[in-house]
Amino acid sequence: MDIIVRAVFLFTLLNFCFVNGKVYDVLQFGAKGDGTTDDSKAFVEAWKAMCGSGGSNKTLLIPSNNTFLLQPLVFQGPCNSASVRVEFKGNVVAPINKAAWSDYKSYQWVSFKQIIGLTVIGSGTINGRGSSFWKQLHFQGCNNLTIMGITSFDSPKNHISICDCIHVKITQIKLFAPDDSPNTDGIDISTSRDVEIYDTVVGTGDDCVAINSGSVNINITGMNCGPGHGISVGSLGKDGEKSRVENVQVTNCTFNRTDNGARIKTWLNGKGYARNIVFKGIQLIETKNPIIIDQRYMSKGRLDGEVSAVAISNVTFTDIHGTSRRDEIIKLDCSEVTSCKDIVLDHIDITTVNGNKPVYECTNVYGKSSNATGIDGCLKTE
Repeated sequence: MDIIVRAVFLFTLLNFCFVNGKVYDVLQFGAKGDGTTDDSKAFVEAWKAMCGSGGSNKTLLIPSNNTFLLQPLVFQGPCNSASVRVEFKGNVVAPINKAAWSDYKSYQWVSFKQIIGLTVIGSGTINGRGSSFWKQLHFQGCNNLTIMGITSFDSPKNHISICDCIHVKITQIKLFAPDDSPNTDGIDISTSRDVEIYDTVVGTGDDCVAINSGSVNINITGMNCGPGHGISVGSLGKDGEKSRVENVQVTNCTFNRTDNGARIKTWLNGKGYARNIVFKGIQLIETKNPIIIDQRYMSKGRLDGEVSAVAISNVTFTDIHGTSRRDEIIKLDCSEVTSCKDIVLDHIDITTVNGNKPVYECTNVYGKSSNATGIDGCLKTE
């Protein structure tokens, strides 16, 4: 049934794409597409013309067989049309080095803000060239957002940032960065709800997906993650922040040689909660830390005592199988203040690459395990 629903969604989206509507080609607004000329002004002018016009089925076209150099820019809404589309067929590149930035203080490269009914679609590529800007594609306040088909290379930080958005669909995208590139998260989600990510490929130097504070009703399925740091809830509670994350499902995903698999990470002395979280149907291929809850994230060696913590509860790890590069296949290191409660380990079948006996570590964890050989004594009962 789920496959049928997705097929209907894709058919509807493609049908929308081919219905006659006005197309705003950036070349017609002065863009050169030679990869060296700054085409930012032409992009902004084309956007203003499209966004300011009425009617429906408006498309900003980035045509194929062209490479467009862009400085930091903002596609600002709201638009007069109930739905707008950006079609990436060509390639977009960032300035080649910091000296070429127009605004070296910018933390975002291409931003979409306050746009309702936005669809970003196409087979084109987005190349941040590794050292140019902080956030490659930033979506803020964009409700009913669809991102489909694009490929992003070498973002210097987040490839895609979703902030303050409601009803988001992300599918059939590919995000790549070197495995040793720091902070190159694939998708960062914060203060957003009803986000669905499916059938994607992400290989970066950090989290494939980072689910941050304010994230509610997040569904990730069919992701091929690796290299990278797995799919993480957090980090939460930094500098005493009150964080809230709930109703997260990560299903039928593969972690291929990632540093982490299913992870929840919180800072010492944070506040708030992370609850109702499920990791299910996970395949591990030589993952370093397959299952991990770390409530002392980035706090090792600190001398200040623990007075508060993000409360973690109702978390299920089920049907997780494959291989681990480390002997310690499960590490649940929870707070002395709140503990982790209602934790479920079910149908866990993880072997070590070197053939050693798997090791489990549980600290301040309450819950139950089943169909998970050797884990029975790891969790406390109430």
